[in-house]
Amino acid sequence: MSPPRALARVQFHAGFTLDDAVPVVAYYARLGISHLYASPILRARVGSTHGYDVVDCHEVNPELGGEEALRRLVAALREHGMSLVVDIVPNHMGVGTQNAWWMDVLRHGRESRYANYFDIDWQAPDPLLRSRVLLPILGAGYDETLREGHLRLARRKDAWVLRLYDDYLPLSPASIAGLAEDAIAGHDPTNDEGRAALHALIERQHFRLAFWKLASDMVNYRRFFDINELAGLRIERTAVFEDTHKTLFRLYAEGLIDGFRCDHVDGLADPRRYCRQLRHRLDKLRVQRPPGAPRDGAYLVVEKILAEDESLRLDWRTDGTTGYEFMDQVSAVLHDGAGEAPLTELWRNLTGESADFATQAVRARRQILVDSFEAELDRTARALFASARADVATRDVSLAAIRRVLVELLVHFPVYRTYAGGAGRDAYDEAIFARAVEGALRTIRMEDADLLHLVAQWLGGVAPRSLPPGPVRRARERAMATFQQATSPVAAKAVEDTAGYRYGRLLSRNEVGVDAAHLSMTVEDFHARCVDRAATLPHNLLATATHDHKRGEDLRARLAVLSEVADRWVITVERWRIRHADLRQRADGRMAPSAGDELMLYQMLVGAWPLNLAADDVDGLERFATRIAAWQRKALREAKRWTRWTSPNEPYEDACEDFLRAVLSGETAAELAAFAGYIATPGVANGLAQTVLRLSTPGVPDLYQGTEYWDFSLVDPDNRRPVDFLARAESLDRAPAPRDALAHWRDGTVKQAVISRLLWARREHPELFARGSYRPLAVEGPASDRILAFVREHRGQRLVVAVARHTAPWLAGSSAPAIPAEHWAGTTLVLPGGRWTGLLAEGELQGGTVDAAVLMGELPVAAWLSHGAS
Repeated sequence: MSPPRALARVQFHAGFTLDDAVPVVAYYARLGISHLYASPILRARVGSTHGYDVVDCHEVNPELGGEEALRRLVAALREHGMSLVVDIVPNHMGVGTQNAWWMDVLRHGRESRYANYFDIDWQAPDPLLRSRVLLPILGAGYDETLREGHLRLARRKDAWVLRLYDDYLPLSPASIAGLAEDAIAGHDPTNDEGRAALHALIERQHFRLAFWKLASDMVNYRRFFDINELAGLRIERTAVFEDTHKTLFRLYAEGLIDGFRCDHVDGLADPRRYCRQLRHRLDKLRVQRPPGAPRDGAYLVVEKILAEDESLRLDWRTDGTTGYEFMDQVSAVLHDGAGEAPLTELWRNLTGESADFATQAVRARRQILVDSFEAELDRTARALFASARADVATRDVSLAAIRRVLVELLVHFPVYRTYAGGAGRDAYDEAIFARAVEGALRTIRMEDADLLHLVAQWLGGVAPRSLPPGPVRRARERAMATFQQATSPVAAKAVEDTAGYRYGRLLSRNEVGVDAAHLSMTVEDFHARCVDRAATLPHNLLATATHDHKRGEDLRARLAVLSEVADRWVITVERWRIRHADLRQRADGRMAPSAGDELMLYQMLVGAWPLNLAADDVDGLERFATRIAAWQRKALREAKRWTRWTSPNEPYEDACEDFLRAVLSGETAAELAAFAGYIATPGVANGLAQTVLRLSTPGVPDLYQGTEYWDFSLVDPDNRRPVDFLARAESLDRAPAPRDALAHWRDGTVKQAVISRLLWARREHPELFARGSYRPLAVEGPASDRILAFVREHRGQRLVVAVARHTAPWLAGSSAPAIPAEHWAGTTLVLPGGRWTGLLAEGELQGGTVDAAVLMGELPVAAWLSHGAS
């Protein structure tokens, strides 16, 4: 397979359609992109801004222009020699009145042909849910909704329906048989008799209506995380797999799609089987593809969060992950470990919180289980209970005890999930379970310790395949699958979306796929990861920005500088804390903002401060304050301490926003601007370094829309704002050399120039980047710890890359991210023999010992191509 050279991710929605992307294709082609990388394109809920809430798997989203627009886009891509990778969503669908499959299930219940498409527990212990689906869609309690007339019998398109607010729900055929034409009057909820009749009719349906807040306790279908509107699919069933992928397979066979990114693969019952099945089907379809389409195999990556010592299973037959682990590694190597102690001390002193991130994550997991996943916890416990009852040796184990054990296992589970199957757990998963059991033993009741070990055996410690066919084996398999599907949403909501908003030592390390407990990484460790990736998954995606990131790539790069100037940051924050004491308010019995919320706010203000924003720009400050206020409100709710999405504490939130706006309207605005300016140039150096590493280390670079310029975006929806492609195309037309663009570095064109030069090299030398070896390059001299350098080589072609790191002592407070040559004095690298031509700088070099100042030039990044040995 010829792997992609580089992907450009584009977010499609009604405001940016497939046709809108057509004129952008020429720009991306000139930039050097080989594949457009599209957000989901199948029909989603009306008005969807992301596409992950698919409601019809058989149709290209008409809001994006439909299939005809897709064909026009692909024609433009082919004209420029480009291909298309599409994001797909095998784990779940958007449910509601727009999903015909879901409506059929509500109308016919277990008799629906789609009843087994969705992961519904038809055997819920609650008698009111037996053979029914819970619909937690009411804005108030059921009785109140009924009495206020929000539920009514109605006619729509010559059919009886249940009207709920402005929506309509289907009624089962048996329940409406014999309804008279004037039945509406007899089911009028405004009088006692009519209300009783309407209630009786509703009780005969295949669904139970409930207040939306009951979902976390009672929902009996698997959800995507805790989102009620996204219902899990049973993609492990062949009929479901084929039906949900039918249109995608047709579009692939017709040469309109060339690769797939599989969303949330950890939500599936058997990710390995799914990935292998998908690869097998795509391989079989290759022969049907037309001559003008690539026929050398589909590019296939999966969205997967890996723990620090975890690797993607190679037997899944994918090309790799979507690159969150690279985002973690490239960030960590640019942080200075010397800043860890003072930053940790600042956080602890201000907040009074001694817990480290790992402890915060454990606490968050425990809270999330109660707040959001009681129903999932109950479902998993009942699956294990069935396993216990199926074996006479364990029939005395109680459901309550299993539930207690399960809570402690989930709380201490160290990864997103394991992948045990019929053969049980492999060696890696066995080690993961050992860690989970070890953690659980520290907090579990002594009386439950033996059961904990027993449950660990049920969940794959003993291979189900080793058991004789029968109820015990089936119960074990069901319990194992249910548990493994439960661990990933708990981890995501607890770590990314709770602990990551509570622990604020340094927010550049609070990101999707990043362990905030680890502030930094050594150069040696970074090299080791690159060597391993080159050997195992050389076509893995490399991401530094995504539609899901918490902070933009260059915002994180700037905040990383705080690890280098930690002492100065500590003094500054303490001064601001004292000055702003009078700005804090008492709200709902506590001071707002809390010390932790205040410290995180200061980080976001200096990290996201626009490069051209002056402290006296009233309109600019207002726009900036509005963006930060939106981030702040979301962050406060995600933290789930003083407020949350399900029960917003508006007095606290409003007081925090008042504090933010008061800070930006006072004397501190000038100091914020000054501090942001102080760390801006070393932050830009970091940004260029991570850009070069993404484009040159083993893997396929992923360019998120608009990030060719500086990316100081915040969490969504801020990171999905419209992109000015015209401005980017015009600056690319001017094609300045990186050195020349450095003179006006604030406009971001220097970053685009670096990207363009390296993508040109990837286009001209594809085998070097796709298959080249990776070898660390030794650096000697006083500044050796400030350079990360390596060489890529393939069949005599070589590339040397060097990036500066930890440049704050040289660049902080400077007017440009150009490193004076004297800082490299005495520092050298040994290049392989031959003649070398600069990719980012002009000129040539001879192999051998080279001064770092000569190799780097004025830029904080360097890349040189060889012409072979002399």
